[in-house]
Amino acid sequence: MNASRDTMDQEPLSYRDAGVDIGAQDETLERAKKSIQASFTPGVLGDVGLFGGLFDPAKVGCAGQILVASADGVGTKLDVAKRAGIHDTVGRDLVQHCINDILVQGARPLFFMDYVGTGKLDPLVVSDLIRGCADACRENGLALLGGETAEMPGLYSAGDFDLVGFIVGAVAPDKIIDGSRVRAGQKLIGLESDGLHTNGYSLARKILFERQGHELGDRPVELGGASVQEALLAPHRSYLEPIWPLLEEGRLAGIAHITGGGLLDNLPRILGGLRAVIDISSWERPPLFRYLVDAGRVETSEAYQVFNMGIGLVLMVEEDDVNQVLASLEKSGERAHLIGHLDDGPSGVVLEQGPTS
Repeated sequence: MNASRDTMDQEPLSYRDAGVDIGAQDETLERAKKSIQASFTPGVLGDVGLFGGLFDPAKVGCAGQILVASADGVGTKLDVAKRAGIHDTVGRDLVQHCINDILVQGARPLFFMDYVGTGKLDPLVVSDLIRGCADACRENGLALLGGETAEMPGLYSAGDFDLVGFIVGAVAPDKIIDGSRVRAGQKLIGLESDGLHTNGYSLARKILFERQGHELGDRPVELGGASVQEALLAPHRSYLEPIWPLLEEGRLAGIAHITGGGLLDNLPRILGGLRAVIDISSWERPPLFRYLVDAGRVETSEAYQVFNMGIGLVLMVEEDDVNQVLASLEKSGERAHLIGHLDDGPSGVVLEQGPTS
């Protein structure tokens, strides 16, 4: 005999009964729609809600250029945002991280797409995430071309979500930054970060929340007046505005975005077989990094591989161009430092305390 229950007397089931609220998805899109449309550039064809985003590079002066694409996430900085109940800032972080990832190859960003996965869709939370992405796109001159919001009960727990993004930019073939112009004797210029950006949060959270027992509102004296929340949610900066004029002038031989892996792992990605010699006394480590290293008793090599340690972008510049590059960065309000040089020593990164040349 079939042991299955008789379904005739049972209530009909809906998608909402299974944990997916289509109405909430519609509300989320409606809340974010104006912010998305405000990011549209002349290259965007169509409107919000199509199956795919359409973009004409020729309408923004990029006909015949090479496309550069990248994808990334925000990592466990999302946990801090969830604790704080502040969600638009991580959307901004995501876009600006991705902008930097293609900027270092000489590309101007054209458009961005986001993906939000969640257990139970909260229209306020998700629309804030998308609004943060849209605002950063608008401010940096690229379009939020489309995205996806997926409600997946059982895969994500209640209140949990993930945020990832995809960016496409363009660069003229003769302007590509690929390491081919990097050579020994060039100087390294470091541009300051605004905190952790989007990397090292698993260790930072362990130190601040578990070892030190801090709450988000705490203001330990070591942070120089900032709260834990303010220090951890400081934005991941976009370097597009100060760097673009230097790219157009051809003054940059190489660029490295200092993300996961820190100075130790990111510089070798553009150096080939050269060695980067870094004077770690050439810039002042911000209070957050000093506190994390001291409170976590983090070894120097570990710190410079996990955290950016106050440097978010590194430029490789010919010695004759150093003064012009520093002057341009200063004029744009950038905080930049001459932090080292390249030589023919064994490939990799060497950290020194004191002048490197």
